[in-house]
Amino acid sequence: MKVNKIIALKLLLSLLIIVGFASCSKKTDSKGSSKATGWKINDKKGGFQYASNFKKQATGPGLVLVEGGTFTMGKVADDVMHDWNNTPNQQHVMSFYMDETEVTNMMYMEYLNWLKTVFPPDQDNYKNIYEGASPDTLVWRNRLGYNETMTNYYLRHPAYAEYPVVGVNWIQATEFAKWRTDRVNEKILEEQRYLKKDAKVTDMTADKVFSTEAYLASPSTAKGGDEALVLKRGQGRGAAKPSNNAAAPSGANNTAGNSAKNVYAQLSSGLILPEYRLPTEAEWEYAAAADVGQREYNAYKGQKKYPWSGTYTRSGKRQVRGDQLANFKQGKGDYGGLAGWSDDGADITNKVKSYPPNDFGLYDMAGNVAEWVADVYRPIVDDEANDFNYYRGNVYMKNKIGDDGKVELVTAETQQFDTLSNGKIFSRNFPGQIAQVPVDDKETYLRQNFDKSDNRNYRDGDKQSTRYFKFGAAEEGDEKGKMKDDQRMYDSPKHNVSVDSLGNMVKKYDKSSKRTTLINDDVRVYKGGSWRDRAYWLDPAQRRYFPQDIATDFIGFRCAMSRVGPKADKKKRPRN
Repeated sequence: MKVNKIIALKLLLSLLIIVGFASCSKKTDSKGSSKATGWKINDKKGGFQYASNFKKQATGPGLVLVEGGTFTMGKVADDVMHDWNNTPNQQHVMSFYMDETEVTNMMYMEYLNWLKTVFPPDQDNYKNIYEGASPDTLVWRNRLGYNETMTNYYLRHPAYAEYPVVGVNWIQATEFAKWRTDRVNEKILEEQRYLKKDAKVTDMTADKVFSTEAYLASPSTAKGGDEALVLKRGQGRGAAKPSNNAAAPSGANNTAGNSAKNVYAQLSSGLILPEYRLPTEAEWEYAAAADVGQREYNAYKGQKKYPWSGTYTRSGKRQVRGDQLANFKQGKGDYGGLAGWSDDGADITNKVKSYPPNDFGLYDMAGNVAEWVADVYRPIVDDEANDFNYYRGNVYMKNKIGDDGKVELVTAETQQFDTLSNGKIFSRNFPGQIAQVPVDDKETYLRQNFDKSDNRNYRDGDKQSTRYFKFGAAEEGDEKGKMKDDQRMYDSPKHNVSVDSLGNMVKKYDKSSKRTTLINDDVRVYKGGSWRDRAYWLDPAQRRYFPQDIATDFIGFRCAMSRVGPKADKKKRPRN
């Protein structure tokens, strides 16, 4: 009897084990199968490949996460200028990433070194690329001041390596961000063995430049179409091995989930990061104010005048009481205070991270240097048109398609250069990138959300917003469909500079005495106070503008990156 019980127990245990294995097997199969077709996903033999185990976006080098939310944009504490170019309005900003510090001289020097190596300035095709990206070091000069030390040393000397770069105009800042995007993604794909190891260093030539957009559009033609540099999984001796935790910046759980052979990386691989870019004005102001540090449930406890709590520029904490919390001009002829304890530690700019961060972990969101943001300037923010991820400056472009039906890549022969208003020659694109053209009626026909490529002056500077516009009447303007000078809302000067066939600069300065404003589609917002500004400008809501192709000794920049996926990494719990 006892033996029979033991046998029965063993049979029952075996049955339970078999059922368990069967259920596990069934669970595994369902996880790897499509809910639409039942086909297997990520089959090694081929078929649909997708990063089904993707966990979260990797944090790119230098970035910190800024969790999005709602805030009152343009709510200034003071308006001593009486220009009232801020109208408080409620906006919502999606989560995004932002540089922990301003872009430093050393970071920008790495960019210049790459350009000089890949596009040698001594070659005619590339002679303007390096020069066009170089900061204007002459911004330090003053007619009645001796600043030649900064003119000669500030950008390149290691003593200023961790100081914010200046002398960079808005266009140069945006091009740096594009370059940074490609270099970061190039490194990620190399680590995942989609690109030849060390090719980013050993094969740095103009005809083998890596472009993220070009790679995504046509991987086989990236890097000049050199198959030895652009790899597939399972291809060659150094082929990638399947990984559940693909290497990515900052050790994030960025999962490729791709075990198939002979495939290139795609957006669906979950490896390639979104582009680095300048933050929008709304993003910058939201990140600088960092109201998250004083929230109580779903409301803010009062208004912050600066990126830190309180209404004073000195710390009230016992250990560091009296220390300045930012680098700014404290009074006429006073750029830092008395030498010693009460000094803010700087006379011009200062090393990044010299002052405490705000509640998002961002440094120097007030003082040190003011910062370019992406937006075209207008006196007001049009919250009636949009209150979600507000941004004025959209110019929608698309990839240029060649006669062969494939995307057209820029070459040394098709590269385009622009002459800026100050006469500086600037490269509009680099070899290896995809040529871009404005969107046309193929993309805009019958759409409700946009109807043209350039939207910079939408509802504030376009024909419909002028007093000359008559709804339903014939289009007013010249033969090209453009508004006449006396019909433009923003009657700004129209300077023009060109270079003739002999290389001489031809200047056409607007001598009109009837211009009423400096505002046009080529002036950009800059935010935050600088080492040259009084405390008034440290308020995150304050805003100013400057021509996008002119640089100064007090405007720098930092980059941002959009967040894809969930708003936050962790589930929120109520405070008890």
